[in-house]
Formats: sequence, C-alpha cells, structure tokens
Amino acid sequence: MANKSQSAKKRVRQDVKKRLSNKSMISNLKTHIKQYKESLRTDNSDKEKLFRKVVSLFHKAASKGVIYKRNASRNISKLSKLS
Repeated sequence: MANKSQSAKKRVRQDVKKRLSNKSMISNLKTHIKQYKESLRTDNSDKEKLFRKVVSLFHKAASKGVIYKRNASRNISKLSKLS
C-alpha cells in the first residue's frame, strides 16, 4: 500500500462520518414517507402533521446537501398530489 498524505487520511475519516450521517438522514426520510403514505391509505387523522414533517425533512436534507433541491421539490410536489 502506498503512503498516503496526511490530508488524504483525514479526508477518508471525514468521508466515513459524512456517509453515515447522510445514510441516516435518507433512512429517516424514507421511514417518514412510508408512514405518510400508510396514513393516506388508512385515512389517519395525523396525515397533515406527517406531511409537514416529511416536507421539513426534505428541506433539511436539501439544505444540508444530502439531496439536490430539485429532487426535494419534485418529491414534495408528488407527495402533495397524493393527498
């Protein structure tokens, strides 16, 4: 194995942390989307609250750079048409 520079080693450490953080945020987002879709199927009274939470998570993910802003807008629009 070649000798890596100090900055390359640091970048690897940062990438690991960032990947875990991004994966966690995406997983949380998908979980809330599933809960929202399930509430639509069962006519749950909390669907407005769940929708606001999903929109908030999409905006947060977009602002953190986990997903693109266009992706967030497109998915929010798609979910709003379901209700």
